[in-house]
Amino acid sequence: MKCYIIFSGVVTILIYLKYSVNGRWPYNDKHRSFLNSQLQNGLRQEILRRHEDLIIFYKALLEEFSIKTSPMDIELDTVNVLDFHIPTEENVPPGTLGCVDLLHLTAVDYIGSGFTKLVLKGTILDGRSIALKYVHSEGNDIKQCVDLHKDHVGCHRLATYKLQKEVALLQILRHPGIIKLHGQCYHNTVGPDIRVTAMMELGTPIQMIQLLQAPWEERFKICFELVQLLHYLANSPMGSIALLDFQPRQFVLVDGSLKVTDVDDAITKELTCTQDEDCTLDFPSKTFALKCSATGTCEGINEKRNLYNAYRFFFTYLLPHAPPLAVQPLLQDIMNGTGDLRFGINDTLKSFENVLNLYKSGMDHHNESEYLKDYLRLDGFRIIDNNDHFRCWPSYNHLGCLLSVHSAEEAAEICSNHTRCQNFVIGQQRTWTGRLLTSFTSGPVKLVPDVNSQVYVKKNSDS
Repeated sequence: MKCYIIFSGVVTILIYLKYSVNGRWPYNDKHRSFLNSQLQNGLRQEILRRHEDLIIFYKALLEEFSIKTSPMDIELDTVNVLDFHIPTEENVPPGTLGCVDLLHLTAVDYIGSGFTKLVLKGTILDGRSIALKYVHSEGNDIKQCVDLHKDHVGCHRLATYKLQKEVALLQILRHPGIIKLHGQCYHNTVGPDIRVTAMMELGTPIQMIQLLQAPWEERFKICFELVQLLHYLANSPMGSIALLDFQPRQFVLVDGSLKVTDVDDAITKELTCTQDEDCTLDFPSKTFALKCSATGTCEGINEKRNLYNAYRFFFTYLLPHAPPLAVQPLLQDIMNGTGDLRFGINDTLKSFENVLNLYKSGMDHHNESEYLKDYLRLDGFRIIDNNDHFRCWPSYNHLGCLLSVHSAEEAAEICSNHTRCQNFVIGQQRTWTGRLLTSFTSGPVKLVPDVNSQVYVKKNSDS
């Protein structure tokens, strides 16, 4: 099945490229006639609604790049929405990828598929690996639509608008926690509808089981980066944005940093209301009653939706387990404040920053010289790896005991309190918070020169 998906995906891309490498065709009269005669009213209305929504994103995109007219010189407010299409690769800065780059794609492999989209990875001519997204013709989104409306072309167009919306949003929103869009390719020569391929930064899917086994510092990093992202989304150029499909599978890790990779279900408008009863925020196990503002919107509902989802999908699993003792009270405040939505995103971000500052300060590890005096320091050496390790948890190296410390004093305390530890080595490698990565070992010491390391040997050991 995997091979079939990869093959069909590559063939689809190549068929598109056979007809064009610039992807710029306006919809013609034949296609418009097809839509007018074939689409059932319900499907047609949904297409019109999504297309009008898409125009809003395109208008914001054009304003973002100070472009007063579309590449086809069409007024957005007067255009026939069934005919309108912007090849937005024309509207982004030079250097982004386009249809031509797909001609040289190699090492294509399957990553995954969701309700609407199929995702492959491939290598472009300069050696970079990228992710490619396009509408999954055999996906449940199109299948359910076809079952209901009996119109594959109309249903494909409906699904394509999701991907077009995502492409537009990824050009408007700029934040380290949002996946980068490297380029896009548009075609409408195969069949009576436009086809879109989005070329994006390649990441690794979130694996919660692996994260749970990671050191607390790395788990905190994931949650902190998520909070920074949600703060940006609450104050984005498009207004407050809610991620409706908010689950770990919508996120990836790129070089160890968290990024949201799916934004096609994002909404940029807050719920309208006439009374407070219209502003309930429902989750499977909890319901929150919010206020209807004087402007007729459930003010803050998008921000609070994101924040509670962050609490139930990330904070609950990653924050409370095995944190340093000194930060536990602050973490408990975060869990309580986000779990009952007493905190907004500003309060949550400030609380996370307080935890980070305390953690980076060394917390209560300031008077451990009583431990360090029991160790002999050897500058300019490291220990030969003789596989004489012991394991500890949580370790950066699952085959040994590699922990982060604020200072040699803290490392000495850890080693002194572990029955098997006889030595520890501090090098130049640091974690994202600036803490020192330290290797704890047992057994005889075999030294080799290393100007960037110091070895600490327990004085009463047999080394």
